[in-house]
Amino acid sequence: MFLAARSSGVLLHPTSLPSGRLGSDAYDFVDWLADAGQSWWQILPLGPPDAFGSPYTSASAFAAWRELLAEPDAPLSAAELADFRRRHSYWVEDWERFAGAGAVADQVRFEREWGRLRAYAAQRGIRLIGDVPIYVASDGADVRAHPDLFEHGYVAGAAPDVAHPEGQLWGQHVYDWRRMRTEGYRWWIERFRRTFELVDLARIDHFRGFVAYWVVPEGAESPLDGRWRRGPGGDLFRAVEAELGRLPLVAEDLGLITPAVDRLRQEFGMLSTRIVGRGFMPRHRRRHAVSAHPEDAVVYTGTHDHQTIAGWWEAASPADRSRALADLAAAGVHERDPVWALVRLTLSSRARIAILPMQDVLELGDEARMNRPGTIGNGNWHWRLEPGRLTQEAAQKLRLATVASDRAPAGLGRARERVALVA
Repeated sequence: MFLAARSSGVLLHPTSLPSGRLGSDAYDFVDWLADAGQSWWQILPLGPPDAFGSPYTSASAFAAWRELLAEPDAPLSAAELADFRRRHSYWVEDWERFAGAGAVADQVRFEREWGRLRAYAAQRGIRLIGDVPIYVASDGADVRAHPDLFEHGYVAGAAPDVAHPEGQLWGQHVYDWRRMRTEGYRWWIERFRRTFELVDLARIDHFRGFVAYWVVPEGAESPLDGRWRRGPGGDLFRAVEAELGRLPLVAEDLGLITPAVDRLRQEFGMLSTRIVGRGFMPRHRRRHAVSAHPEDAVVYTGTHDHQTIAGWWEAASPADRSRALADLAAAGVHERDPVWALVRLTLSSRARIAILPMQDVLELGDEARMNRPGTIGNGNWHWRLEPGRLTQEAAQKLRLATVASDRAPAGLGRARERVALVA
């Protein structure tokens, strides 16, 4: 199975390509990944983002965003449109009623462009990791088409914790899980079906919410007014498996993780998530320190919600830096550049898959950060890769580090390309 071997990849949403679309930039990036010895391209959700650019509050759990198209006016045949409607009958008319004339044509064009790009990536040995947000926009197509599947009067948020003592107020409608169960979790089954038409592996955002989730009364000003509710647990994933089989999934199990969350993930064979940058902070060290990583995990330097490694290093306290240096020494990583040293430390993890945000590969600071949780605007979701930054020098540097950490694809020439971890 493609998850059995050690491997690595890069996180870069298509909107962060120089053009922000699926044209030649996307194919160039696939070529660069292959040259760099990578096996994965991880993206963020592909749905239409909200007014602030966030793809995690999308107007549809199924439709892709028209603005990603390289050829938004490409001609289509009546047969193509009819075939798409037939294959996607569960959701496409709901989306058409919401988005208006031309909405189905946009989805056919996206399927055509994405399918070609995905096939090209597979030819180069690159698989795709997608992202499944736990919630959808309260004013989107799904809530409008299936109001009975959502609980009105309460909205989603996150409970207070050490990192966010004030909690978080997200604002989307939460699910009516009793109604979902009565309908056999059909909406979720179709959502996962659609997801795996587009990607090879998928990350489930806010996975702990399937065990217990935080609800806040609609209209409340503070998330501290919320409380815990029990989620669907294994019932949901058993229903999905009964129809679609076991799916390759990554649980985003960050935050307040209880034994019940770990048991649910393990029951369905999902990979866990580890963040190297968190491992240098005392409150997260037990779970995120590289020495504590399990094999059945995906390790990141950071995600779209974190500082870049360069930004973290610049702002880190002396104590956090000291812990980082101790971990580097324990792992045998001796690199003068602290950012690249932490990249190598990430690649050294026991976790089966290592993913590096493109910003960290290029050693960019927090000016290149993708998102600052809890803020609106502030440059969130707008970072783009500058033309010309995908150099052969950068590919070779990542390739050598990937080979040295035994994550390179078979046949890449490990024996010839072994390199010391000294700059």
